[in-house]
Amino acid sequence: MVQKRFETEAVVLDYLPTGHIGDSTPSYKRVPLAQIIGVNFFSLLEVVPKSELSSHDRVFIGKGDRNKISHVKRRILYDDLTSYAKSEIEEILKEIISKDESRFVKFFNSSQPLSIRYHQLELLPGVGKKLMKEILMEREKRTFESFKDIQERISSIPDPLNMIVKRIISELNNEDRYKIFVNPIFR
Repeated sequence: MVQKRFETEAVVLDYLPTGHIGDSTPSYKRVPLAQIIGVNFFSLLEVVPKSELSSHDRVFIGKGDRNKISHVKRRILYDDLTSYAKSEIEEILKEIISKDESRFVKFFNSSQPLSIRYHQLELLPGVGKKLMKEILMEREKRTFESFKDIQERISSIPDPLNMIVKRIISELNNEDRYKIFVNPIFR
């Protein structure tokens, strides 16, 4: 059995002070909502905040005393995000990845084959067989230390940060069966 993993920290994608626009609940019964993305497993969640929030705010959502969040209402899919949240997600993912760069550089250093013919590196947009072999050869010489180091040593690689952002968005959209960064959805 796969153990469920929970987020402890998240970033606000959108704050809805009167709840969802299309909600049929009478206005006096509506509660403010926020759409957030977890920083560890990139879980998309809808939460009920204790006070007003702004997009890009970092909030604690783990077990224990939460300053800004009352409770997690539900897990949501990428299609459930508001248009504003969708417009902010790329920039917020860049912030999350940049703050924990070593975790994502580790992917370049430790990725493994998925099958005889397919490697985890090939899941990144823009990485084919030729670029994958180049990355593997470079990491055999010595491990990568940063995104900058990857770009300096492999001139043909596109921006590693953007590659990871695009991959995460693809996984959130359920466009691929392989999940390397996003926590699979449990139902």
